[in-house]
Amino acid sequence: MPELVYDGGRGAEFELREVHNDEPGMTPMQIWSNESQERYVLAISPERIEDFKTLCKRERCPYAILGETTEAKTLKVHDRYFAEKGGTRYPVDMPLDVLLGKPPKMLRDVKHVEVKHAALDTQNIDLTEAAFNVLRLPSVANKSFLITIGDRTVTGMVTRDQMVGPWQVPVADVAVTTSSYDGYCGEAMAIGERTPVALLDGPASARMAIAESLTNIMASSIAKLSDIKLSANWMAPAGHPGEDAILYDTVKTVGMEICPQLDLTIPVGKDSMSMKTVWQDEGESKSVTAPLSLIITAFAPVTDVRKTLTPQIRTDIEDTGFLLIDLGNGKNRLGGSALAQTCKQVGNVPPDVDDAEQLKAFFNVFQQLNKNGKIIAWHDRSDGGLFACLAEMAFAGHCGLDVQLDSMLRDQNSDVVSVLFNEEVGGVIQIRCSDLDEIETAFDEAGLSECLHELGKIHQDDQITIQNNGIPVFSATRESLQQAWSETSYHIQRLRDNPECAQQEFDAITQQDKGLNVNLSFDINEDVAAPYIKTGVKPKIAVLREQGVNGQIEMAAAFDRAGFDAIDVHMSDVISGAVSFEDFKGLVACGGFSYGDVLGAGEGWAKSILFNSRARDVFENYFNRDDTFSLGVCNGCQMMANIKTLIPGAEHWPHFVRNNSEQFEGRFSMVEVMESPSILMQGMAGSYMPIAVAHGEGRAEYRSAEQRQQVQSLLRFVDHDAKATEVYPLNPNRSPEGLTGFCSDDGRATIMMPHPERVFRAVQHSWHPDDWTEDSPWMRMFRNARCWVD
Repeated sequence: MPELVYDGGRGAEFELREVHNDEPGMTPMQIWSNESQERYVLAISPERIEDFKTLCKRERCPYAILGETTEAKTLKVHDRYFAEKGGTRYPVDMPLDVLLGKPPKMLRDVKHVEVKHAALDTQNIDLTEAAFNVLRLPSVANKSFLITIGDRTVTGMVTRDQMVGPWQVPVADVAVTTSSYDGYCGEAMAIGERTPVALLDGPASARMAIAESLTNIMASSIAKLSDIKLSANWMAPAGHPGEDAILYDTVKTVGMEICPQLDLTIPVGKDSMSMKTVWQDEGESKSVTAPLSLIITAFAPVTDVRKTLTPQIRTDIEDTGFLLIDLGNGKNRLGGSALAQTCKQVGNVPPDVDDAEQLKAFFNVFQQLNKNGKIIAWHDRSDGGLFACLAEMAFAGHCGLDVQLDSMLRDQNSDVVSVLFNEEVGGVIQIRCSDLDEIETAFDEAGLSECLHELGKIHQDDQITIQNNGIPVFSATRESLQQAWSETSYHIQRLRDNPECAQQEFDAITQQDKGLNVNLSFDINEDVAAPYIKTGVKPKIAVLREQGVNGQIEMAAAFDRAGFDAIDVHMSDVISGAVSFEDFKGLVACGGFSYGDVLGAGEGWAKSILFNSRARDVFENYFNRDDTFSLGVCNGCQMMANIKTLIPGAEHWPHFVRNNSEQFEGRFSMVEVMESPSILMQGMAGSYMPIAVAHGEGRAEYRSAEQRQQVQSLLRFVDHDAKATEVYPLNPNRSPEGLTGFCSDDGRATIMMPHPERVFRAVQHSWHPDDWTEDSPWMRMFRNARCWVD
């Protein structure tokens, strides 16, 4: 609160007891100084207060008006509780300049502490053992257990999530979103961190973190390097011997050296300077100290989200090869590497950014080659080095590799282990062999010809083989390596979730599987609603939401594109009588977490309809009109299933309960459109294609086998051979027979757990065929709705 008014050139007087508080016994200091999360402060003009109250009432958003600003730049916090008892009226009464003005400079006298580390001995390392150990290291290993429990498709503007390719392998370097629902510009975000390197060299770890953030984000299409902005999250054990000096050196190299050299700025950041804990154990003093850590998050505008590269090796493009770009210039430094950690060592010489101009040149030539379509796949070299980089590319491409190390083993710094596991700045690109001369010329003109190394080609079987001068030095199947890479995730998932589901997902790695694929019974590019849109008539559709629902914007965008006039309707509008459904031809209940799902899947939302006479009448009258249609997706599907007594012909709909995995499932899954009377699915039966899934309670539950037979099904999860499945994670909630979409007997009311509104454009798909341009197959259902209205 003080910062808000101080930045506005004012003072303020606040009433402490207006702060929402379930613990009235707290002291004034505790109320004023606690760090409760998810509280936001706004400065609002007095004449807009009533507008603000009306907005909060509609959104069911709690608020408190704490006070007013004053001309005097003084902070006064009044406490009416103690004032009424004759105590202190103002627990805080002070000039804001004292609190937030320029503080006196602090002088810290710090000294460097020299720590000597032994060099990493690579002579006795068994290459095969090292490769498998590195893949199992948590910082390198598969992170699926963390990724799939989050909603990665909400907003419908996500074009690049963590999962890559038809087999949905979590190896993406960059996150990319669109800026709108009809364009291709957007924004990208990527992260870089090299904390283990800080044990050897703090400034080098910072330079490497910045470099890693750049080699990650450059997978997206960025106009120029200076468009990238950085956020710096610093962590350090301030006061620990030697650490303050390392922090000073590291901040200096970031702020005064490498960022200016790269034309980068850091407009925002955060710091945690107490990364040390101390305690007593039976009279003995003990402590744990974390090393200096700099986490860099890079952000940038993207010129074309369709140009985003992934690590997926494309096996469907003939005659391709791989090139390593080594900005470590053959130094192959192993200090702080994943390999060193698996050997219970640190090493003594870490990788570093020796030449910022070289990094700039690489960024520029890379962007130009990507713009010209010369790069098929890209993956940066970081945790796990070149070996992990190539392995992850093979996992994403579901293929083998034939790797040749000859050109990198020509100087005294090189041996097979150091070449494969050093974590110097760089990465691997897949290219068409016919483009090799043009690419070599581009790197030569950028002064980077010595950094370019030919690596080899795709292996025809599933074997990853590494050779030196024609002699194999490593060979293993892609399956065995991918299982090793996934073991850590599997074991954590098995402890946390349903172990049967974890086992099925782990076992799928070794099964023959062609991955996500598409077969359509209709023309994806046919706009069946075009004749109706040309009339200029836009039927109204109510985009319905409740407190906690968050999928209304993408839903409105999909119906808007299909020619509807999408109207935002909150349940509070219906209950208050501000909105009736008389003018609406369509009603769609959106996804999210109504009431935080604390009352069960959509049940709180349903009860706000069933137990309110006005709302119940409005919904019942709407559903009984024969000129209307309705759609419920995810949370909206759950809600409509709970009010099925109001919907003619919906009595056989199932109830939705917790996923069999016992977790929220954020997936990109294949479904088949079944024959049904649903007005939304006309002309789509027999098609199978991917769709976004994001729910924690989506398993269909039936009262009886008879109900299951009588329900009108329209959507079911299928495996990659297009067969209905109950196998996890192909069926992410394990619904019986894979059934996940239903409709009323007359087809006017449709419910489904997956999210078609998040994937109505091709660019919204985590993976899609190359020949998809703007529309995805799911746009057809929204256009079907527009056709039905007329």
